[in-house]
Amino acid sequence: MLNIILKILSVFIIVAVLVTGAGPAGAQNLSLIRDAEIENTIRQFAAPIFRAADLDPSIVKIHLVKDNSINAFVAGGQRVFVFTGLITNASSAGQIIGVIAHETGHISGGHLARIHDELKKASATTILSMLIGAVAIGAGRGDVAGIALLAGQGLAQSNFLKYSRTQEAAADQAGLRYLDKTKLSAKGFLDFMNLLGEQELLLTDNQDPYVRTHPLTRRRVENIAQHVSNSPYSNNPIPEELEKAYRRAKAKLYGYLNPIGHTVRVYKESDNSLESRYARAIGHYRKGDLAKALPLVNGLIAENPRDPYFWELKGQMLFENGDAKAALKPYQAAVDFLPDNGLLRVGLARVQLALNDPELLDPAIKNLGVAVTDERNSSFIWRELAIAYARKGDKGRSSLALAEAAMLNGKKSEARFHAGRAERLFPRGSREWLQAQDILLAAEVKKK
Repeated sequence: MLNIILKILSVFIIVAVLVTGAGPAGAQNLSLIRDAEIENTIRQFAAPIFRAADLDPSIVKIHLVKDNSINAFVAGGQRVFVFTGLITNASSAGQIIGVIAHETGHISGGHLARIHDELKKASATTILSMLIGAVAIGAGRGDVAGIALLAGQGLAQSNFLKYSRTQEAAADQAGLRYLDKTKLSAKGFLDFMNLLGEQELLLTDNQDPYVRTHPLTRRRVENIAQHVSNSPYSNNPIPEELEKAYRRAKAKLYGYLNPIGHTVRVYKESDNSLESRYARAIGHYRKGDLAKALPLVNGLIAENPRDPYFWELKGQMLFENGDAKAALKPYQAAVDFLPDNGLLRVGLARVQLALNDPELLDPAIKNLGVAVTDERNSSFIWRELAIAYARKGDKGRSSLALAEAAMLNGKKSEARFHAGRAERLFPRGSREWLQAQDILLAAEVKKK
């Protein structure tokens, strides 16, 4: 499910976005998108690298930024931000893995701590101007949002927003060690650096953010090339399952983010590969042409009957074209084959609620409950839970869910209202009563 998610990021992530130069001169609107398959693919790439760096991959958070720029960064310790342009402009899984290894090197080198040192030196006015830029804008739906990042040209070009050449070289060396430790070839990383080398010839305003915030030098490229020449793992091919996952993610993004005419020029109808049919199925569906989209996705399911993402796509096609009843089975199949994925469960729950069948309320609540465990900061899921509980006549839990959603959206008075109502409906000392108390306390603290 490729959706733009409504989510107010915490201040430290917003600052990290600014520090890594995601915001160019002037104001730029960036959107985060959610997709179970692509997030899991990036997580699959990152997990061995994080383990090699003695980081726990189970708590790594993957964030996809809808932007055609070649960029990626790590923030908040174990949050990986990957621009869609990095995925679509790369040519192999090895290139993405190399970038992740390099960014992990910044974590292990303590380079993110430099943010806090610079903030201590910065004036209150400078810090305030940065935070004012962190504005989340709702669009009337729980899955739609934009993040406005305000960064003046002087700030964007200052050392505050850049890693130093020394830090870049150190992150390179750490990343190369992690690749060796996992017995993965660094050739992909070298290919990526050569791709960036072409960017250096462009004027600064036309360069991708990665070039502007990660200083590239001939010496860095030479050191990486020397490592490739000497590493015993350079000729190790990237595992085919990773390359397949990368080709699928790239095709999926092409189908979603480009007009169908562009998609079929890149993924031609004469190309019967899985990724070509995947991209075209998505492209035709996005255009509203289910007569072409459904046969393609049905063919993919026939060949891969246990693939949760193909079932999810079919369910999404049907649901968004007004056939919730037909979408129920595909979404249920997606969850059956990947039950621990919260995003898939949210998709199923939306269909169950749309059918307005009392017998589907408990399954919908169960699915949303599993999802909110992993996605506690999603106001959309809390609101869907509120709807489900209200239909069951459970005013207390509906009020709690509404209070959680209001807190996430910064609506403190609304959160106090719903939490106060829940507090009166539940026995004193119960788990739900304590949850209401926590929300009331948090809302009062934020008010002060």
